[in-house]
Amino acid sequence: MVEEKRWDDDLTGSARDVAAAEASPLKVVAGPGTGKTFALKRRVARRLQEGCQPKRILAVTFTRMAATDLKNELAALGIEGCGEVDAVTLHSLCFRVLATTVVLESTGRHPRPLLAFEERFMVEDLIGDGFGGIRDRYRRLQAFNAAWARLQSEEPGWPAEAIDGSFHEALVVWLRFHRAILVGELVPVALRYLRNNPESAFLTAYDHVFTDEYQDLNKAEQVLVDLLAKNGTHTIVGDEDQSIYSFKHAHPEGIQEFVCEEEISLDLCRRCPVQVIDLANSLIGHNLDRADRQLRPANGQPLGEVHIVQWPSLQEEAEGLAKFIKARINAGKVEAGKVLVLCPVRLIGYLIRDALNNAGVRAHSFFQEEILEGNAAKLDECQAQQAYTLLNLLADKHDRVALRCWCGFGTGTRRSGPWSKLRAHCEKTGLQPWDAMERIDDRDLVVPGTQNLMLPFREARRLVGLLGELAGGELVNSVFPEDEVWSSAIRSLISSFNKDWTGATQLRDQLRVVITQPELPNDVEYVRVMSLHKSKGLTADVVVVADLIEGLIPRVDKDLPQVDQDRQLREQRRLLYVALTRTKHVLVLSSVARLKKEVAFKVGARPAAVTAYSVSTIASRFLDELGPTAPKPRRGKELVG
Repeated sequence: MVEEKRWDDDLTGSARDVAAAEASPLKVVAGPGTGKTFALKRRVARRLQEGCQPKRILAVTFTRMAATDLKNELAALGIEGCGEVDAVTLHSLCFRVLATTVVLESTGRHPRPLLAFEERFMVEDLIGDGFGGIRDRYRRLQAFNAAWARLQSEEPGWPAEAIDGSFHEALVVWLRFHRAILVGELVPVALRYLRNNPESAFLTAYDHVFTDEYQDLNKAEQVLVDLLAKNGTHTIVGDEDQSIYSFKHAHPEGIQEFVCEEEISLDLCRRCPVQVIDLANSLIGHNLDRADRQLRPANGQPLGEVHIVQWPSLQEEAEGLAKFIKARINAGKVEAGKVLVLCPVRLIGYLIRDALNNAGVRAHSFFQEEILEGNAAKLDECQAQQAYTLLNLLADKHDRVALRCWCGFGTGTRRSGPWSKLRAHCEKTGLQPWDAMERIDDRDLVVPGTQNLMLPFREARRLVGLLGELAGGELVNSVFPEDEVWSSAIRSLISSFNKDWTGATQLRDQLRVVITQPELPNDVEYVRVMSLHKSKGLTADVVVVADLIEGLIPRVDKDLPQVDQDRQLREQRRLLYVALTRTKHVLVLSSVARLKKEVAFKVGARPAAVTAYSVSTIASRFLDELGPTAPKPRRGKELVG
């Protein structure tokens, strides 16, 4: 084992305190750019040097890339056994728990994850008294994924309200019949198993548990990692000021209320320039529910460069920002891969991406729904979804979710009524849906009310027979044609895969992993355009935050009670705080003065005035919260000369 001096000499201040802390429950509150990952790595290394068995150390990370990076960095330290540390995402760990204990099989469940576009078909089918419309059903679905703990004060478990209970039952019945599981459901299912089986080996498997980004876990996820650490020590790392996932019921209160014997605060920022740190401190200081902490610049940090600009229109903003970025790249001041453009909605992100590409600057956009985007109610607007669904049927024609989707494309109701008739027949007889539809198609069976399903089924049957034996490039070209615009994103993704697949099953499996657990590339040669949420964990030399206007940043639901509106506003402030602190050198905050009327209402911008064709917008109130060191806003054309 290496000497301690090899990996501890370069620690300074609080980071050394983290590494040297005793083996007891520990909370590390680490602001952006303060060395959170560095401190976590050193803490794990300390436990290894003290003789802890690597396999009895669990590091729970937010992404697969973070888990891989942690293992690689530990390996670079040269400490014996570091490659055996169990570094995983929480969802991966839950898959392991459920697979090992055969929980899914014993409860009639199957580990077939439901993708986001597929969820809409399920939600359309969940009709019940009091469930409400589509929006209400999605809200209940989010609560279901959080084990019905909507608030930090609520204990994860079973629904307390009768309507929630009925929804829960209907949802599970749907998932069981379709042999599927929600990605967000993995944690509640694993938590219920571990609670009900206190002798499970998983509850005594770890002596030390480290949980990164604790503030982004919902209550069920927090309880789960606490349970895994109950027979050892638990170190959590995070920052309440960077909690931005309330849509999955994550709460900053989780890290505030964590019970521990020690708490260490990391506030020395080595990433951001001085002026950006000042702006970030001033902005987040308006959240009165937080601890009174401020980032401090490390010695020698540059002042930085900040621009606040406004453009007449979206098109002029996109072209102006592209011109600014291109000029910086051409002057050798920044590489394209070190530029991040953050947008509140993908429509605007696409405009800027296209403007960059038109200007000769390579740019790629990264929005969660982009690869399988589309309106499933219209056949000509969901080709990517249809192709992916066909791939699933080629891999397994008895994939019930895929068959449900295929038969529902092209209508607003997704043919929910006819499908319910087929489902009822299959539940009664035990027939597979595909087999039942084959018999109906062959006139060997009559199921009243299902005739509207037969036309799409016949096409699926024809394609499965025609393409079922294809493999490799021939398969890809048949399902995702090279000359189609909608297939370009998927084909680009497939081109990055290891060529260790031969047919539809292997291709489906690899696509499913990268779609359900998306990762953003770090080492790239192009400008990355993405949402503010997706920028979490990234850094860049130049960061542009586009369209800081009311209704987009912040986006607050005016139909909610005032207490909930205030909560949304605080989270939106945290979201902008995260975006500001991605930069190492240059920050551009951009807005527009006018939007076309149809665009404004589509994206939810809050108008100051409305004419026949356009909407005057209001610059984000957050610009007023950046403090006295913020530069004066100016016209966009002054940024590009």
